[in-house]
Amino acid sequence: MSGSLVRLVCTAAVSVALALPAAPAAADPAPSGQSVPALLTELQGAYREAEKATETYNGTAEKLTRQRAEVRRLDGELARARASLSDSRGAAGRLARQQYQSSSGLSPYVRLLLARDPQRALDQGQVIGRLSRERVATVGRLTGDERRARELAARARKALAQESALAARQRSQRDDVRTRLDAVEKLLASLSPEELTALETTEQEGADAEQQRLTSSGALDATDDKPSAAGDRAVRFAVDQVGKPYEWGAAGPAAYDCSGLTSRAWAGAGAAIPRTSQEQWARLPHVPLRDLRPGDLIVYFPEATHVALYVGDGKVVQAPRPGGRVKLSPLAANPVLGAVRPDASGYAAPADSPAR
Repeated sequence: MSGSLVRLVCTAAVSVALALPAAPAAADPAPSGQSVPALLTELQGAYREAEKATETYNGTAEKLTRQRAEVRRLDGELARARASLSDSRGAAGRLARQQYQSSSGLSPYVRLLLARDPQRALDQGQVIGRLSRERVATVGRLTGDERRARELAARARKALAQESALAARQRSQRDDVRTRLDAVEKLLASLSPEELTALETTEQEGADAEQQRLTSSGALDATDDKPSAAGDRAVRFAVDQVGKPYEWGAAGPAAYDCSGLTSRAWAGAGAAIPRTSQEQWARLPHVPLRDLRPGDLIVYFPEATHVALYVGDGKVVQAPRPGGRVKLSPLAANPVLGAVRPDASGYAAPADSPAR
């Protein structure tokens, strides 16, 4: 796929055909014989499927990262438990030897009767009693350490098996993404320059019409509230990335996919948020579009498979799609699902959400 093809196609924002205005009844056919709207529908569908696969891959990658951390944690606990078990066994052995050496085999009562020095016999009996109590305590620790070591070993084996399963799933999903991206590249390579120009024009017209519809509905009338301090930092970070390439699975600093950009922008603002667009939509507090402020995230498509960062004035910064570059776009460049606010009051990132 030539660089000119990429530049021509990737200047337009992603949107599904349903979000575009209806095509004229007598749409001019493209040079290939397909109408421009039909070509656009096919291309957008391919991009959307590739992005869905990318976000699924990203989600599995995050789970794999957490699972590997859990395996390391359990391995550390198991090593400490085994060291404690070894210490307990050594202590039990020492106590057994001490008790054997301190005992004559006679009961304390008989030793007291036979002893020339009854006080010494009593003292010896107290020593033996103390050793017996220490032995009971040591055996108890030994038993507990053995049980703890067995439990940790079982949990470590299970965690390792889960890690292996996640790694296999990730490889399969990686192959799926590559297959879908190959299909997009083949479709682009099959188009003529005239088709690419017509696609760009039609897609831009659709995005402009959707933005106008959203504005006319009043949904954006009250937006552009002052951003929070963290939101302002997230916006500045995202805008600074404009021009960097889209790369599936990337979260900076040289390239980004859509949720890689938004999660990294908020990490740069000091807030750890979920990595994928689906998790951002599912776990972050929702806000109405009319209450938008810069820094909020706009989530797109019914499956929440695309996300962008609102910068104000009806615009977002986004990593648009494979082959594209981070850019500013109209908020309605894609079919809007809703908006979320990473720094809304009451939201706390889970402990396993590392800043990226």
